[in-house]
Formats: sequence, C-alpha cells, structure tokens
Amino acid sequence: MVGTILWALIGGAVIGILGKWAAPGDRDIPLYATVLCGVGGVFLGNWLYVDVLGFRAQTFGIDWWRHIWQVAVAALLVVGVTSLRRPRRRV
Repeated sequence: MVGTILWALIGGAVIGILGKWAAPGDRDIPLYATVLCGVGGVFLGNWLYVDVLGFRAQTFGIDWWRHIWQVAVAALLVVGVTSLRRPRRRV
C-alpha cells in the first residue's frame, strides 16, 4: 500500500514535470500542483489509452505511447490549473 502510493507520487512528479515542460507558454505553478497534475495525467492518460481508445502494449519493454498520452494529459491539466490560478485583470 505505501509502496503503491510512493510510486504514484514519484511517477506523478516525473509525468507532471514533463507535462509542465510540454505545456505551451509560461506555466509557473507550485510543485504540489505539478505533482497533482502528473498523478491526474497518469490516471486519466492511462484510462484514455486503454479503456477509451482500446490500445494495448505491443512490446515487451516500455510502452512509450502510453507515457506520451500521460504527459499530454498532464500538460492539459497544467494549462487548466494555470488558467484557474491567474488573477483576472480589470480593464
């Protein structure tokens, strides 16, 4: 149980940092938000890849396409979080 949570946080941090890097523009969010976007990207990206699109790994090694989907979803989550965090300017 503890190992699963630890791996989810480590994987979420890596995927979140890659998603933050892949997101367009200046995306400055705190580390905890980056990790949460990464964890969300891992779960949602995996769900999209396997359950919605029906893809399965065709290799015996690392399934790189699954990780690309996870990073892309994490990048979308980073964009969503930064758009919610930015203060609105009055004109």
